Amino acid sequence: MKRLPPFLPYLVAALFGFGGLTGCGADEKPATETEQEAPKAEAHAEGEGGDEHDHEGHEHHEGEEDEVELGQVQYQAAGIQLGGVERRALSGVLTVNGVLSMPPQQRVSVTFPYGGIVRSTPVQAGKWLERGQVVATLENPEFVTLQQEYLDARSQLEFLEKDYQRQRELSRENVSALKNFERATADLGSLKARVAGLAQKLALLGLSPQAVERGIGRVVSVRAPASGYATDLNLNVGKALQANEVLFELSDTRYVQAELTVFEKDLGRLAVGQRVRLRLGSEARERLATVQLIGREISPDRSVKVLCRLAQPDRSLLPGTYLTAQVEAGSTQVPALPEAAVVRAADKQYVFVAEEPHREGEETHYAFRRVEVKTGLAQNAYVEVVLPGGFDQSARNVVVKGAYDLLSKMNNSEHGHAH
Repeated sequence: MKRLPPFLPYLVAALFGFGGLTGCGADEKPATETEQEAPKAEAHAEGEGGDEHDHEGHEHHEGEEDEVELGQVQYQAAGIQLGGVERRALSGVLTVNGVLSMPPQQRVSVTFPYGGIVRSTPVQAGKWLERGQVVATLENPEFVTLQQEYLDARSQLEFLEKDYQRQRELSRENVSALKNFERATADLGSLKARVAGLAQKLALLGLSPQAVERGIGRVVSVRAPASGYATDLNLNVGKALQANEVLFELSDTRYVQAELTVFEKDLGRLAVGQRVRLRLGSEARERLATVQLIGREISPDRSVKVLCRLAQPDRSLLPGTYLTAQVEAGSTQVPALPEAAVVRAADKQYVFVAEEPHREGEETHYAFRRVEVKTGLAQNAYVEVVLPGGFDQSARNVVVKGAYDLLSKMNNSEHGHAH
């Protein structure tokens, strides 16, 4: 028996394998290029159709986002009330900053017309002093000299008054004595003027003629010319003060004023007599004031100082305290709605407008459209509204009660649709 060549099995396997492949392809025709691309085109068309369908559905959903519908039972339960846009006179509120300041007439510089050495003082910075209270004692040799001059002049005056009476009697009996009487009259008048002048100088020292006649002193008392808190002290025991040198300042803080900074563009909204609500930086309470004076000078930053008088004096207030003020500016006629008609969502403001009711079977359905608006002035539960173009302000179809119920139902519907 002959042995087969070693390569024969491999040759047979190769022949059968090729035939199998050929047999499999015999039952199916090869796909043409067009037939191969057809499923792709169909899939692409389906994809485009699906996108278009989704887009149309999305657009429909966006339209629904601005509408909400209630059945008859829901409508009655919500207590919906309709109203219209009204023209109302609303007062604007101008918010500005400022500080508390002292009126010039309530700030007094304490001085003394004579110099001297300070011998005592009870004054401390921030201490409240009453008008007429002793604030310092001063010593000066000139005080003694002035008192002596007054007493000497007063003594001479008494002598001249007696001589005047004697010369007057003589002039009646003897014509030649008339000249002496006239001289006595002149001397008496001159001395009276001197005594009166010296008495006024004593008054500047705070001394009365009666006090000087009781005894001469070398120390005089300086008294507060007004009531107020002592500030800016410039005296201490032993200090040598010059004539008319300022010892300290007195500030009567019972009459502090609010000094507001108002920019030029807002000046037209201000008028004397307008009411102002103040809130100090360190307080939670609100204080009332009235516009008293509008400045006539514009600063480099284009602002003007406006002074306001507080309704209730309070001496505990400190000048320089920062504050925020709300000025109730003049009223103006604007389109307005009740504040309850305006709802807020996602940093925007809306009103709901009622559409025509429609019936579905036996039940009436009520549709409402959400319209974006802008708001302005607000007062007495009404708010100014800036409406979009084409809005019919004459129609009474705006929801003035129940608007937040509609917003809540709209939000719930959007969440349900999202799920």
